[in-house]
Amino acid sequence: MKKLGIIGLGNMGGAIAQGLVPSKTLEILGFDPALATQTKMAHIMTVLPSGQDVAQQADILLLAIKPQLMRQVLTSLAPHLRPETCLVSIAAGITLKQLVEWSGQICPVVRIMPNTPALVGQGVYALCFDHELLTEAHKESILQIFTSIGQAHVLPESLFDAYTGLIGCGPAYVFAFMEGLIDAGVTLGLTRDQATQMVKGLILGSAHMAEAKDAHPTLLKEMVTSPGGATITGLNTLDEHRFKFAISQAVHTAAQKSKKLGD
Repeated sequence: MKKLGIIGLGNMGGAIAQGLVPSKTLEILGFDPALATQTKMAHIMTVLPSGQDVAQQADILLLAIKPQLMRQVLTSLAPHLRPETCLVSIAAGITLKQLVEWSGQICPVVRIMPNTPALVGQGVYALCFDHELLTEAHKESILQIFTSIGQAHVLPESLFDAYTGLIGCGPAYVFAFMEGLIDAGVTLGLTRDQATQMVKGLILGSAHMAEAKDAHPTLLKEMVTSPGGATITGLNTLDEHRFKFAISQAVHTAAQKSKKLGD
């Protein structure tokens, strides 16, 4: 059984660990400097005394730490890495080139970007397999891990800013849309609790319908839109306010900002 080591057991690292427990295909080792976090996670993994201990034992080493700490932590771990260890980072903005340099070019490196629905087991992950030291076995192992806890999409690093603008930032766009719908419902006389529960059901049901029907969103939209009806009137109002253009611009500008942050 392969050993997955996780350094950083906070929100994202802890969520990934929790999601992997049911599969029982990995032995999970971990370390976090916060004693309370160690205690919280001890029931699902073996918590070791230090990050160096995790690095020495792990076949796959996942770094779930803040980007500003990555250089310090990774350079301290480098002497303890083995050539066969697969190093995985989920730190936003830290490039593959930086990860390879700070790890001493000792082992294969994978860069991964999650989004916040990973916290509830519904993440969409971008996986960068650009490093030349990665073998097909490494790639298969990483894909198996992340497809078991969400969607995993292999992308070149050059498309990671596009992923960030669309999917990394995407939950905020969805929540802003939900907020607008809820406020509209309250304006029309529903209580805020009623509107909130209804909109949650609307978003969840629509997503399930898109998954189940496996049809283009345009066709699904047409299923709701009767000639001369209320839906087409509402859609026309969205068009008047350039709704789709606004979404496109939001994704584009967020991707541009992501690129600048990484430069």
